[in-house]
Amino acid sequence: MGVVEEVPADNLQGTCWDENMLGLRQSVVLLIPLLGLSVHNSSAQGVGGDSSQVGSIQVHVVYANSSPAGRHLRVRLMNGPSSTTISESFTNEQGAAQFVSIPIGEYHVVVSGDGIQEADSGEFEVDRRKMSQSIYVTVRPTEEGANDHVEQGQPSVSKAELAIPPRARKESDRAAKAMTEQDWAKALEHLQRAIEIYPDYTMVYNNMGVVYGRLNDPQREREAFQKAIDVDSHFAPAYVNLAKLSLRGQDPADAENLLERANQAEPNNAETMMLLAQAQLLNKHYDAAIRTSRDVHAIPHENLAVIHYIAARAMERANRPQDALVELQTFLAEEPKGARADHVRDEIAQLQQKPN
Repeated sequence: MGVVEEVPADNLQGTCWDENMLGLRQSVVLLIPLLGLSVHNSSAQGVGGDSSQVGSIQVHVVYANSSPAGRHLRVRLMNGPSSTTISESFTNEQGAAQFVSIPIGEYHVVVSGDGIQEADSGEFEVDRRKMSQSIYVTVRPTEEGANDHVEQGQPSVSKAELAIPPRARKESDRAAKAMTEQDWAKALEHLQRAIEIYPDYTMVYNNMGVVYGRLNDPQREREAFQKAIDVDSHFAPAYVNLAKLSLRGQDPADAENLLERANQAEPNNAETMMLLAQAQLLNKHYDAAIRTSRDVHAIPHENLAVIHYIAARAMERANRPQDALVELQTFLAEEPKGARADHVRDEIAQLQQKPN
């Protein structure tokens, strides 16, 4: 059974697959990100370090008429022009998400979610001259999403949202603030209070799972994510989080099942489907991995070149070397620079030297 390395949540750039373990090819290692756990409606965890070398980013997601796009939209912070996700957050009711303690450098954010078309901020810089800055990302509603707007671009509010008592929501927001400050014990206190007030607070159970992970309590971590699903069987982030735990725990079969359910709950999420293709490859479901990779390529997405590498791996194992070569070349077209690109060039050279 293949092993995916466990990734510290504050260092998501160094994940690798050891393909010797996967039995796909000896002495070949490629960096493929296993994303950190999804925090729902809270700021993403920051990376510690010298305060003069880090900054904060406030992301505002708005519609074309400047009205806020609302809650529960996924915001991914990515390194430079690449598809490497540094951190992930979800918007609050004002359509805002925050990333703190981000090392100086080049970044971009990608926004996705129900009812909107995926949008990219374009590249921006965190540097010493602007250690705190606001980034505005304009999104467009999908055809289905447009029907859900009640007036002037304002999103409709679900019954579940209306059922949350204000006191519980305040405790959740206080927990979110503590999470941005990496005060996990304080965050847990506020999350537990929110649950005491409103026991069916799905989002809070999900965030509890993230906090328990930070507190190195894997049993409660998994239990919290499972409770989120028990409360709301359509809550995709909890399925994804459980699947990531399964991948780290060397159980890709369970991960594949969970990611299938996440994909049913939130169709056409490119990032979830990329993880699904990864799990299918690990399970030697090569045809399925190829189909999922094709599906990802067919839907709107940004900076997810790694899906072509997964497809190439599956094609190689399915004895389709020429198709694998095309996928690797497509990877380079989408991500021409960096260590991963250099690695793929080496693989292309090796494939081209093989007899047909």
